Amino acid sequence: MSLLVISDLTLRIAGRTLLNQADLSIEPGRKVGLVGRNGAGKSTLLAAIAGDIAPDGGDIRLSSRARMARVKQEAPADGASLIDTVLAGDVERTALLTESETATDPVRIAEIHERLRAIQADSAPARAASVLAGLGFSAEAQLRPVSDFSGGWRMRVSLATALFLEPDLLLLDEPTNHLDLEATLWLETWLIRFAGAALIVSHDRGLLDSCVDAIAHLDKGKLTLTPGGYENFVRIRTEHALQQARQAEKIAAQRAHMQSFVDRFRAKATKARQAQARVKALEKLPVIEAVVEDTPTRFAFPEPEQLPPPMLTMNRVSVGYGGKPVLSNISLRLDMEDRIALLGANGNGKSTFAKLVAGRLEPLSGTMERNPRLKIGYFAQHQAEELVLDDTPIDHMSRALPKALPPVVRAQLARFGLDAERAETAVRDLSGGEKARLLLALATRDAPQLLILDEPTNHLDLDARDALVRALSEFEGAVLLISHDPHLVELVADRLWLVGDGKVTPFEGDMAEYRSWLIEQNRASSRATKPDAQGTQSRKDDRRDRAEARKAQAPLRKIIKDAEAKLTKLATERAKIETTLADPALYTDGKTNEVTKLNTRLAAIGKEQAELEEKWLEAEAELEASTADED
Repeated sequence: MSLLVISDLTLRIAGRTLLNQADLSIEPGRKVGLVGRNGAGKSTLLAAIAGDIAPDGGDIRLSSRARMARVKQEAPADGASLIDTVLAGDVERTALLTESETATDPVRIAEIHERLRAIQADSAPARAASVLAGLGFSAEAQLRPVSDFSGGWRMRVSLATALFLEPDLLLLDEPTNHLDLEATLWLETWLIRFAGAALIVSHDRGLLDSCVDAIAHLDKGKLTLTPGGYENFVRIRTEHALQQARQAEKIAAQRAHMQSFVDRFRAKATKARQAQARVKALEKLPVIEAVVEDTPTRFAFPEPEQLPPPMLTMNRVSVGYGGKPVLSNISLRLDMEDRIALLGANGNGKSTFAKLVAGRLEPLSGTMERNPRLKIGYFAQHQAEELVLDDTPIDHMSRALPKALPPVVRAQLARFGLDAERAETAVRDLSGGEKARLLLALATRDAPQLLILDEPTNHLDLDARDALVRALSEFEGAVLLISHDPHLVELVADRLWLVGDGKVTPFEGDMAEYRSWLIEQNRASSRATKPDAQGTQSRKDDRRDRAEARKAQAPLRKIIKDAEAKLTKLATERAKIETTLADPALYTDGKTNEVTKLNTRLAAIGKEQAELEEKWLEAEAELEASTADED
């Protein structure tokens, strides 16, 4: 039996049809990811399911007595504490507790207490505190009024309220937008364990791959359901598109052949009957809708000038605000080939460190040395507030590149998908994703050797996120990344630095180990009672053994990461050379030496690849053996 049934649903906004006789069914306990291009109507569909807007046609039916929860778009801002705000979300519990204080009828009092036991009212404060802690609120913060927190943190309270209710159907619209990486990883774990059903709108590919059982695709007013996560959805959709394209080509060829016969023989009496038969056959040929893909999203970073190592060094640096350090005793270095992600909860100092590296903050103490030719591209979402709303992207880029000719200005915008129309659109009329593209174009206008990206994907859709990953894999400079998207971190970074307790230190491990480390940290901090001495020592020994194992495996992991990064660069270089060698213009008179050089380099690349692959395989085998020994 279905929990939610959507039948022939039609939704219109401002005269535009978003859903046209769409159907969808969700069974109890099933988690469905809702995807579609920006503006397709995903949030509108959630609003209709929640009852906030009335359908223009069709029906939305929720199983009787089923409880539904949705994260409110407006953040709470009253004087109640965080814990009380979340507890108040359970309307039934609140009403029963209020009634229990004034009820006098013994029968009714018994009914109230029986119902309170049934809904586990006694454990509600502990459950609410656990959810708030998972979303980044300390025990002390949970007692503070909601009004003390910024809008992003208040949205976390709204999310906590919805999760605390553990409803039969949970509606989530971009739940990770206001979360840091640590809270995002916690939410993924919570959703995997959640027993209820969920409909989740998200641009977070990692969440859509790990937490959902199916993908509902909203396209051209219709909903289609594909089993599995987002990766499986992309594979099936690609295969379907290829099959459809082949069928369309086949039918187009049949039409062309028949039409040719008709055109040649329609006027000849002896062939007139045959021509008429072909005309009828043409009419019976099925119409295959052409597979018209939107222009694929592509990003391209300018190629930077190569710099000798080190690019940047820090020696016992402290940084902060108003003379008060936020981070201290930082001794690190950055080189051209580095791909580093900063880990740590919001408020630990990740953005402060990024500003230090970018030159937006000066050290309070210690020394920093930069290569004098170093150029840094710095991207942060708050920079959108600095854009002039009435100006166009062309206006902004022209000011940033005052000596550049108009074609150069437009080319830099085009690198990030801002075509002629969008380049001439006022910023106030651009979407959040288009503003993010403009900021990326502005940040990279000088071909920087170091890219600092602070939450670059907040307003990018799934296609744009994939385009960013591809562009970063081809970028020949260094990357310092802050992101709440685990998928992006895994694909882009080959080194992890942990920001916390006023320090920035390398984390010896990958994202899977960081997730395990976080889980262990959360368990340690959430223990309500003090364990016995023997248990405490055992856990200390276990943590020490794990730390030592990670430290021992670190050199192997570095070899693997370095080999993977170099193999990627070699593959890119090889592809460029092969493309050049395939160009007939290369073989004109006078270019023999260039052809020889390219072929020599191609042979050298093949040798380097073979050596790196052998080194990579040996390190992988050794790491796998050490991991097995640890288990």
